Amino acid sequence: MTPEQIESAVAAAMPQTVEELKRLAAIPSVAFPGHPEEPVHAAAAAVEELLRSTGLPRVQRVPVDNSFPAVFAEAPAPPGAPTVLLYAHYDVQPAGDPASWRTPPFEPTLIDGKLYGRGVADDKSGVMSHVAALRVFQGRFPVGVKVIIEGQEEYAGERLEAFVERNPDLLRADAVVVADTGNPRVGDPAVTTSLRGMAAFTMEVRTLREPLHSGSFGGAAPDALAALMRMCAALHDENGDVRVPGLPRGSFLGQGPTEEEFRKTAGVADGVSLVGSGSLADRLWASYAITVTGLDVPSVSGAVNAVQPVARARVTVRVPPAGDPKTTVNAVVEFLQQVAPWGVRVSFGDLTVGSGFQADSGGTARAALNRAMERAFGRPPRDVGAGGSIPLVNTLLKQFPAAEILLFGAEDEDAACHAPNERVDLEELRRVVTTEALFLQELAQP
Repeated sequence: MTPEQIESAVAAAMPQTVEELKRLAAIPSVAFPGHPEEPVHAAAAAVEELLRSTGLPRVQRVPVDNSFPAVFAEAPAPPGAPTVLLYAHYDVQPAGDPASWRTPPFEPTLIDGKLYGRGVADDKSGVMSHVAALRVFQGRFPVGVKVIIEGQEEYAGERLEAFVERNPDLLRADAVVVADTGNPRVGDPAVTTSLRGMAAFTMEVRTLREPLHSGSFGGAAPDALAALMRMCAALHDENGDVRVPGLPRGSFLGQGPTEEEFRKTAGVADGVSLVGSGSLADRLWASYAITVTGLDVPSVSGAVNAVQPVARARVTVRVPPAGDPKTTVNAVVEFLQQVAPWGVRVSFGDLTVGSGFQADSGGTARAALNRAMERAFGRPPRDVGAGGSIPLVNTLLKQFPAAEILLFGAEDEDAACHAPNERVDLEELRRVVTTEALFLQELAQP
């Protein structure tokens, strides 16, 4: 196919692509403990149906130990052509407080060329990017194609990795496209060459058998909530830099956002300073970051005048690409044990980890992607980092060291991934689908 034919095919199919994204994003496929499992399996079935519609001759759900099924698809390579593995995930983050959403999180809503809803960007836009790009070729693919769409990326960490290690030939490829990142801004093409890893755990502090009247016992009885707050606050210094020994600041050689761009994208309130030191690229893409992402304590509306016997926090640590998540967790846990006041009882559990990623300078596949992206966006892409982790990427890199791993997608920085009012820009989605289809054609050229 010519580039013009590919562009026309993508544009003509966009109404169908958007409607199918709406249907897929309407499924609340939250693969977190405590959420219903039926919608997650329904999403897997929907992804299987979508991949069958592309003309791939082999499509099947495959079991993953202690997780939800992945969906695998495959078409053999024409003689002499390389094989490309396409990755995305169909599970999503919890919606959180519905009151924080301007539209219902699982009722995808189109407003001014943008589709709003949980998962429309992260990462069901990635699923649809693959589906729409493959449909362009009507079953006559210019390269070998393998597709793996997993079902528990957001919570479970490295559960698909063991599957990959046990089935290396199933996913072996010359290039890998990971559609779970995006551009700094809509229309600003970029390839993600660096990912921070991730580790998360739950910390519980216990001090008493049961709650005590704060008037009768306050001032002497050890408050578990107060102890927990002191421990969490100790993780950072007065500038917001991480205080844990052995977790130094790093540096990123590429260009990051300006402070003005970052403040606007992050919605930082006027007069509130950013935290940490070093460039924004260093802080966001190359250094450790620790965030308390949840607390189990009495709510304000349900508060009673009592000293609390137990309090829990969920702690997430972002790890530079070269760092080891498990070693990092050990350092953070040891530090928290050292700063725990009053001899409180502290326990840690529910650990998840994900490794980081650092790309090399690129080869044939990256050159093909550069050409495809320049045509789709009207200018060449630049290299950027990403603060999040994609657990499978590092495993693929170790398993297939000769393969080029390429990360790009429709999740721009304003997409509000993992936050209320998540959205995907449909024109950006069209450009990304066009890029992927052009890339597959470019890679097949001698």
